[in-house]
Amino acid sequence: MSYGDYSRRDRKGSYGGGRGNGGGLGANLRPPDWTKIQLVAFQKDFYQENPIVSSRSPEEIQAFRLKHEMVVSGDVIPKPVTTFQEAMFPDYLLNEIAKAGFKLPTPIQCQGWPLALSGRDCIGVARTGSGKTLAFILPAIVHINAQPLLSPGDGPIVLTLSPTRELATQTLGECHKFGESSRIKYTCVVGGVPKRNQSKDLRDGVEIVIATPGRLIDFLENAVTNLKRVTYLVFDEADRMLDMGFEPQIRSICSMIRPDRQTLLWSATWPNEVKDLASDFTHSPLQVTIGTPGALNICKDIKQVIRIVQDHEKKKTLYDFIESLKDGSKVLIFCETKRGCDALCDSLRRDGWPARAMHGDKKQEERDWVLQEFRSGKSPMLIATDVASRGLDVKNIGYVINFDFPNSLEEYVHRCGRTARAGAKGTAITFFTSKNGKKAAKLIKLLQNSTCESIPPELFRFAEAARGQHRGPGRYRGSKGNSGVRKHYN
Repeated sequence: MSYGDYSRRDRKGSYGGGRGNGGGLGANLRPPDWTKIQLVAFQKDFYQENPIVSSRSPEEIQAFRLKHEMVVSGDVIPKPVTTFQEAMFPDYLLNEIAKAGFKLPTPIQCQGWPLALSGRDCIGVARTGSGKTLAFILPAIVHINAQPLLSPGDGPIVLTLSPTRELATQTLGECHKFGESSRIKYTCVVGGVPKRNQSKDLRDGVEIVIATPGRLIDFLENAVTNLKRVTYLVFDEADRMLDMGFEPQIRSICSMIRPDRQTLLWSATWPNEVKDLASDFTHSPLQVTIGTPGALNICKDIKQVIRIVQDHEKKKTLYDFIESLKDGSKVLIFCETKRGCDALCDSLRRDGWPARAMHGDKKQEERDWVLQEFRSGKSPMLIATDVASRGLDVKNIGYVINFDFPNSLEEYVHRCGRTARAGAKGTAITFFTSKNGKKAAKLIKLLQNSTCESIPPELFRFAEAARGQHRGPGRYRGSKGNSGVRKHYN
């Protein structure tokens, strides 16, 4: 049967709360003995290649992949599609795609959909803002509609692990947009908000859970839900989850999921830590990478401007810039610390600018309100820590300003990626001071491979000075960028 024949529109079922495994925080979860459990049978291979796609020659496929800087690896990779119709999505999804106004799929979607729908474990690596969320959400809906209905006590069928509340909330919005027509039930399980509604959703039964690791473990420990029905597992922004120190929690959660599941891992970068995670949790995966594998890339639609300033000059430089703006664009300003974020926001507001602040110490209700104010344009200036560097998908952010340079070049890429979303153009302005000098060499390399029109000569002098500091006795220690420090921003 074609997966297009499945829809939950007219299906009815029984839903109920589930019992999970108890124990200490994550480490004390007891993995089930899967050899002694009668698991629900499930389907995971739904891909039917469109005849138009089948007819394309190897030369045409190679040209398409070359055009989109697409690199694939794995055993028997399906050909990429070029339209939503070629992906052979059922009508109920095509109707929702049409309502959303999308014209053509992005490169990661063109290749990611055939991989995900084939039922194989897969890996997708592409820059932030490239459309990875829909690359796994649409196949997830198809997957759910082909499975037996939930029974009382069942946990979810699809589990998406996210590093931050903001990213999880964004994914929830896509589920709402594309899952309503199938009557799919979903919930967002994150910290920073009361547990009552989340707990009720889990006990009532939901097919999709989007979760941050800590809150999900809390519910598993307290037997609110279980993961025995999970057959479609997604790691979203895997590099960010590892950077935030979530690996132990991820391993605890995965031990509670049946081993024959389909696992999908999505990441904006491809460092060794993510490769190790993929190796541990996927089996013979198919992989697609958009851009140069292992390299950091900035979208060509983002104009990068580097301003060399002293610390005491940053505020005046910022004021001069925002006073020159005439186009009404939204402005997202990144600060390194929560205190600095609040201080800059207070200063801007005292001077009459419509600014709001967002960081990890804010309550979730306030963060949601601030984000809505920014999204609607009522407060078109948002000052944030790196809690907003991923998962913040807001239209018409014309400018990203790095008031404080980030701890790593990876975070620089993600910050800049908040502008130029969905084919728009944008500008990223970065204040670089002498204390950032050790990062100059890597920044220069990134700028030379992207769209920076002019690299300040001072940046080269910073790079040379940093190299000079590392010459002489002792081991060179300048390659880590952030000295191995991991910061938590959720």
